[in-house]
Formats: sequence, C-alpha cells, structure tokens
Amino acid sequence: MVDFSRAEIEAGRLLFAGEWNFISAAGSLDSVPPMGAPEIAFAGRSNVGKSSLINALTGRRALARTSNTPGRTQELIFFGDPGRLVLTDMPGYGYAAAAKSKIAAWTGLIHDYLRGRATLARVYVLIDARHGLKDVDDAILDTLSKAAVSHEIVLTKCDQVDEAALAERTEAVKAAIRKRPAAFPDLIATSARTGAGIDVLRAAIARLLAERGAKTGGAKTGAKTGAKTGDMRGRQA
Repeated sequence: MVDFSRAEIEAGRLLFAGEWNFISAAGSLDSVPPMGAPEIAFAGRSNVGKSSLINALTGRRALARTSNTPGRTQELIFFGDPGRLVLTDMPGYGYAAAAKSKIAAWTGLIHDYLRGRATLARVYVLIDARHGLKDVDDAILDTLSKAAVSHEIVLTKCDQVDEAALAERTEAVKAAIRKRPAAFPDLIATSARTGAGIDVLRAAIARLLAERGAKTGGAKTGAKTGAKTGDMRGRQA
C-alpha cells in the first residue's frame, strides 16, 4: 500500500490545475504528435470510463468526450500541454459489436503506440470495479509486459459497489497482477462521479514525473510537480 504526503497531494493538484487542451487525434501511428513531454496513457475496455476519469483528473467536464455508446473512441486522443504533460485517451477494446476490421485496426494502433513511444511514462489500465479483470484485458496486459511498459491498474466506478465487494475485487486484481513484472504492484480505486481517489491518482502521476525527472537528471520536472516527502496522507488501495 503506497502513501502520499500532503506535499505530494498538493503537487498532484497543482500539476492538473493548469490549462488543458485538446492536442490532436491520431487514427494511425504516422499521425501521432511528435514526442516531447512525458505522456500518461489510459487504456481499458469500452465504456470503462476513460473519458470521465480524464475529465475528473483535469477538472474539466468536457475535455474528453464521454459517451454511453461503447466503442465511440476510435483514435488515440491527446490532451494537455506538449511542454508539460500529455494525457492519451486510447481506443476502448473488447467491443464485440464493432466490425472485425475496425477491431483489428484499433488493436494494431494501440499495440504499435505502446511499443514505440519513448515518452510514455506509464499506462493506467482501467478496470470496472463492478466486474474486475476479464479475459479481454489479458491482451493489453500481455503487450505491456512484453514491451516492458510501466503500467498500473486503476479501478473505476468504485461508488457503484459496496465496501466488502470492492475489497474483494481489489485483492483479486492485485493477485493477478503480481505475475506481471512490469505492472506496478498496487492499484488505485477511483470514482469519477464522486471524486474518490482522484487526488491519489494525481499524486501518483506527480510522483512518477518527479522520479522520472530525477533519473534523467531533469530537475525541472521535479520542480514543476513540487513532490516532497513528509507528513503521510492519501493512499492507494
């Protein structure tokens, strides 16, 4: 279980308090924006709540387009500031009603992006807390493992399950990801509707960027996020 100091929680708030804008949408690897700032990507099954989570993180109700129609997002969609931080909303997978050709195209785009993006700091794989891990999640998790891309599970829609069921689901997911060396061992439980866990996810991203900056000698990243150690507050599930 990972704790965050009050300074780290505040660093996360400040990181996401800035201006957020749509950058571009890419239907192929050739059309993705040039690599620059660190990127955080969000992957998950169709209708798992990626767009809602991005809106909650940034405090913008309509930055990422939400829809009740599964499979609506068919491109890599980039938001943020190319000089600071970029968020990537990836096409949802596992939408059985889509044409096989479209599914193949989305899958290829996702896997190519994950394997060839040097600025990709972490992928957050979103899992619906009501359902847990499904067989369809294995493909993206296998790709992340093979590409050695750092990734972490985020449970969404946690407000829609009771406390006992959430604890059981959390332990089951943790047990499954222990077998994956590239996976971060903890997970973050969130609700875009109530805001639960959003401050923890922001702090986790701020800490990641600070650590990434330290490893590459980029003190600038750490200064921007303001991450410090200190009084322990906030925690991952």
